[in-house]
Amino acid sequence: MGNKFRNVFLCFGILAVIVMLFSFDMKYDELWHNLKRAGVYLPLVLILWLIIYFINTSSWYLIIRDGKRSPVSFLRVYKFTVSGFALNYVTPVGLMGGEPYRIMELTPYLGVERASSSVILYVMMHIFSHFCFWLGSVFLYIALFPVNWVMGIVLGFVTTLCLLLIILFMKGYRKGMAVAFIRLCSHIPYLKKHAIRFADKHKDKLETIDKQISLLHSQRKSSFYGALSLELLARIISCVEVWLILNVLTTDVSFVSCLLIVAFSSLLANLLFFMPMQLGGREGGFALAVGGLSISGAYGVYTALITRVRELFWIVIGLALMKVGNIKKKEE
Repeated sequence: MGNKFRNVFLCFGILAVIVMLFSFDMKYDELWHNLKRAGVYLPLVLILWLIIYFINTSSWYLIIRDGKRSPVSFLRVYKFTVSGFALNYVTPVGLMGGEPYRIMELTPYLGVERASSSVILYVMMHIFSHFCFWLGSVFLYIALFPVNWVMGIVLGFVTTLCLLLIILFMKGYRKGMAVAFIRLCSHIPYLKKHAIRFADKHKDKLETIDKQISLLHSQRKSSFYGALSLELLARIISCVEVWLILNVLTTDVSFVSCLLIVAFSSLLANLLFFMPMQLGGREGGFALAVGGLSISGAYGVYTALITRVRELFWIVIGLALMKVGNIKKKEE
């Protein structure tokens, strides 16, 4: 990728971070007091995400390798992973920033078709693991807590939604998603003409991308289930963050409760996917999730605050990495 495009992504990210710094619904002296209250748990939370991003990178690297030696190093893929997630955090509608960036960075190593298919496959795997995590959390809640009729309706809705989405994604893994996505865009007002023109111009490339997507599930099942398992593992380990933060306030919260808090708060936050960093949705999701487990809602707000600070820290790291260790223009 040329420096011109990197600078566009970087400037957008910096602007979004500035907006977010002024959007904290809390005075800065109060924010500083809460950060000091976290003590040693705050650096532990920040370090924890080194591990989580390592697992995310391992999942994506499995897909990139294609069962062979990878033309791009693991450390470089780690860099693209952190920067890609940073851009996703600050971009409305989530995947509109990080994924184009990853494709453009990988293209010099893999070519546009393979770079596109590997990014699409990883995004599908990342989202697919969400559905599996949410569905598993429903059964975990039923096994551990009494379910009244209101909660029964909510859990039934979540179960139905997750099952439908899992079926949709499995169909996408078998047949590919690129052509289907462009076909969907061709029915959306304002995008219709652009989508049809794009499909006509890049028909062969889109079909090649779909073939590469379907190959992962049909011929590389070990890579498919390995990548999915790593993404689920990353979700489970991310719950340690909530457990660490809540241990600042109480010792009465189990790790299983933290699994459920993360599952239901992330579900609500993802329903508000159109907001940068899911502003407001994350805080409300944590408050509702801990309240549903008979834990003080104030704990949820505090947890969301520390999580937001961690996100901002890693966004800055990800944006900085965009300017570090890039290949020279002549190699592009």
